[in-house]
Amino acid sequence: MPVLTTAALLLAAGCSSPPQETGRSATEPGGQATANDSDASSERSLAVAAAPAGTATATARPGRSGGQAARGTTLTVSSYDSRTRRAVIASKTPAHPSPSATASTSPSPTGTPHRAAVGDVIASAPAPGAPRGLLAKVTEVVGETEAGTEVQTEPAALNALLGDDTARGTVPVDPASFDVDKLLPDVDLSWTRTGDVHVGPEGAAVPLGSLRLDVRAEVPTAAGAPASAKASVSGYVQVAPQVDFRYGGEGVDAAPASAYLGVSGDWTSGWALKGRAAAATTPLRIPFAKLHADPVLQVGPVPVVVNLDLTCYVQISGDGTVTVDVEQSLKGDFKAGGTFSPAKGWTPVSASDMTSTPVRTSVSTAGAVKAALGAQASVGLYGSVGVAADLAPYVRGEATGTVTGTDASLDANAVWAVYGGVDLSGTLRIQLSVFGTPVIGRDIPLGALHREWKLAAGGTP
Repeated sequence: MPVLTTAALLLAAGCSSPPQETGRSATEPGGQATANDSDASSERSLAVAAAPAGTATATARPGRSGGQAARGTTLTVSSYDSRTRRAVIASKTPAHPSPSATASTSPSPTGTPHRAAVGDVIASAPAPGAPRGLLAKVTEVVGETEAGTEVQTEPAALNALLGDDTARGTVPVDPASFDVDKLLPDVDLSWTRTGDVHVGPEGAAVPLGSLRLDVRAEVPTAAGAPASAKASVSGYVQVAPQVDFRYGGEGVDAAPASAYLGVSGDWTSGWALKGRAAAATTPLRIPFAKLHADPVLQVGPVPVVVNLDLTCYVQISGDGTVTVDVEQSLKGDFKAGGTFSPAKGWTPVSASDMTSTPVRTSVSTAGAVKAALGAQASVGLYGSVGVAADLAPYVRGEATGTVTGTDASLDANAVWAVYGGVDLSGTLRIQLSVFGTPVIGRDIPLGALHREWKLAAGGTP
């Protein structure tokens, strides 16, 4: 089940291939942008990659001629107060850049870094007081302190930094960067990364760059059920998440020609439901882990902070009468997020491709039950939620009469069936205006995605 949850959560972030590039962006797939030779003077294509640790950052002053994007500087955010929106900006020597990146296109005439000035737009990686990064415009220079220049800020948008440039890329998220809060005792986290570094009981077996969650949980058992019908769920989910980013360029004074933010990846999972769960008028949801990561993308000189939040859960519903013993394995991929074009505005992207194989199927009493290993996920930039989704891969069993069977061995006087499926729902949020696009007046539903397939069945109708 946990497998499904993690996949679900990522899926929630984005489950469908982004539409073809529109407008003036000319980039190649594969995470590396290439310049448009037909308009090289006014449009540059920026590389998109994972920001190295300790990278310098960038600031920009909107309104420069030619829509020039931000330039790297040695300015850093020493502290930030989210309540007052005041920040302290310091300047580090190039030899010792701060892990917090900032961006500005207003260097001094000599090319050396300048102190913060009114009009500067700051793009910072996670910093003290801004754990999810900072994207802000300086509206007032308050004064000098021992820590640097104190400034008053207001929210800013990425088009002020990227200008006419374009960018497109897909960047893997380091599995070691996730903070995990285990909500149940029997939850294990495993991952592996370059350098033959691995963590967790399954780390050595997890593919490079993948993250795995294993969970075991007891669920309430139906009243009067025999001891042999004790209900439980167990399983794992293995995911290699990637962040998909696109900016179409248009200039600092206009919305971009295109934009996209989403999450994608491959996953493998296996999980089992056994016993007779208690009846519930409302589906019983049991969260078992919360995950958070703030991967930083280096888009040219600009650090773009992506915020990923996932809550994995188990959900059970049914009439409390059916007893099942079901195990299945799944493989697939997913893509989810939001895409922007001037003609359509923001539109949701939600799609996935999964195949499921039943490992064991058994239904021994009449009734119905449905169990999901799902995840609620949110994806945003600099602390603003852009996409929220709930993905719930599930297994459903039902039977009429009394049957006992595994695979082909069953009682011909009863009918039973076991199904696998996926439910996906969610919204695009107003905060996606961080790209510099028009503000979304309301949350936009992703639309309900429901897919179901038969795992096994038997009996005579």
